[in-house]
Formats: sequence, structure tokens, C-alpha cells
Amino acid sequence: MMVFLGICACGGLGAVARFVLTVSIKQWWKHPFPLPTFIINIIATFCAGVAAGAYAQLAVTHPTYLLFVTGFLGGFSTFSTAINEIVTLARKGKTPLAAAYLAATMLVPLLCVTGGWLLAGALL
Repeated sequence: MMVFLGICACGGLGAVARFVLTVSIKQWWKHPFPLPTFIINIIATFCAGVAAGAYAQLAVTHPTYLLFVTGFLGGFSTFSTAINEIVTLARKGKTPLAAAYLAATMLVPLLCVTGGWLLAGALL
């Protein structure tokens, strides 16, 4: 029960962190490319890779892994928002930007997770 409650609390913290970071970036980013969501998902996937690598190396316990990945990163990352932003860009006639964002949203997180795994493996 404590892990469940911890995941709920960490998810809430992740959502608050996402909100604060989004608002902070939007204060200076005025271009159509959805940079706040992209940065958040890059951070989240890299951290997920580090966490998965650490868990695979038995450096963290399963409950700790769940609190961070399922809880905090689950609340922090925002794949559904990214997909909605892609559709919105396309509907506004910004098809090349939507296609570029789609490609970046699929490819860059894969590289980030891989980099996180590699970093965890090198450090642990």
C-alpha cells in the first residue's frame, strides 16, 4: 500500500514539475515548435533509461524504480500532449513542422533512453 501511495505522490510531483517547466519555457519560447513538451520528454526518457539501467544493475530496488519511473516520470512525461501538438500543427497547415516534430518525438527519446542505459552501465 505504501508503494501505491508513493507512486501517486510522485506522479503528482512529476505533473507539477512538468507544469513549472512548461510555463518557464513558454515565457521565452515564442515559436510554433512545441519546445516545452519536447524538452520534457527528452529529460524523461533519458532519466527513464538511467533508472532502467540502474535497476538492471541491481543498484536500486523495484519499489524505488516504480516510484521514480511509474510515479514521477509518469506524471512528468507527456507523450499524449506531444501527439496532440503534432495533430494541431498539421491541422494548422504546418505539415513540415508537424512531420519534423513527429520524427523528433519518436527518434530522440529512443536515443535518450539508450544514452541513459549506457550511462548507468558505465557508472554502476
